[in-house]
Amino acid sequence: MITNTTSRKIIPASVVMLMLLLSACTTVDLSVRENKKTSPEVTTASKPTPATASTQQAPTTKGRGAYYQDDGPGDQIPEGLMNVPDAIPKIEPFAKGPSKPYTVFDKTYTPITDYRPFIQRGVGSWYGKKFHGQRTASGEIYDMYKMTAAHPTLPLPSYARVTNIKNGKQVIVRVNDRGPFLASRIIDLSYTAAYKLGYVNDGSAELQVERLLPDEITRMTAQDGAQQATNSLTEDDAISRLSANVNTTKVGQEGSGFYLQLGAYAQAQNAQAALEGLKSTWPAELPLPSVIQNQGLYRLHSGPFTSREEATKAARQLQNSAQINTSIVQR
Repeated sequence: MITNTTSRKIIPASVVMLMLLLSACTTVDLSVRENKKTSPEVTTASKPTPATASTQQAPTTKGRGAYYQDDGPGDQIPEGLMNVPDAIPKIEPFAKGPSKPYTVFDKTYTPITDYRPFIQRGVGSWYGKKFHGQRTASGEIYDMYKMTAAHPTLPLPSYARVTNIKNGKQVIVRVNDRGPFLASRIIDLSYTAAYKLGYVNDGSAELQVERLLPDEITRMTAQDGAQQATNSLTEDDAISRLSANVNTTKVGQEGSGFYLQLGAYAQAQNAQAALEGLKSTWPAELPLPSVIQNQGLYRLHSGPFTSREEATKAARQLQNSAQINTSIVQR
């Protein structure tokens, strides 16, 4: 029991407990973005005023992806967000500060500082007005209407192809920030990136994140240059050149069994590029992936495996040896 020596008034036990709890509170180093996950409390965001009501819908607070406290879409949503171009990948040096291990909420993260392949699948969210205009972990200013993303360990800066598993839509984003820091989230996209992937109203979606490596970025840059040159040719010359350089990606066939799925792509050349990136670190004892066309997408599958248990064992091996996340499908 605690008393005041002057007034001798007894302090209630509930007040004592409150004092103890307050004294135990700590703060988080804000040099690392808290990424709207400091409180899981869901609140109702003020309804935004769309610039064009017919094309811009205000996200709701329904479902598991509702806004987190003090975050949400902007009060004025610009027109034409669907036409915002993807980030243009470039080969850039990694920022020194964000490349060091760091700790948030008692968990230590070790950023990637090499050019290993990285494919990850899980739930992704987006962040908006709470961080709009603030400095990111890379030192850049966050603009929720650009094609950017936050990731706990991918290099800053780097580029990633993000696919919405549900609808097959893809975007390319520039990773320039750290987060999210909830175990149930793998990436936070900007408002516009989530809008283009079709999940901005839901708040979250099942996504696949694939890092773009220098070899693929170089190919993409060369393809863009060739496309620009093609646009300046006459129609007959353009058809002739495109025919001579048609993509020759081989699309395989599958038998029955269990397969590891490492990615799904809207374009065959993207699937082939991902396959080439995986070859350097692929375990020799596992079946090398191949490109399979299924349901309008080009998928990277490894297999077949005779049982789900065998496929699960292979998936664990990939996760442990190369940090490659996969899903198991049955044919």
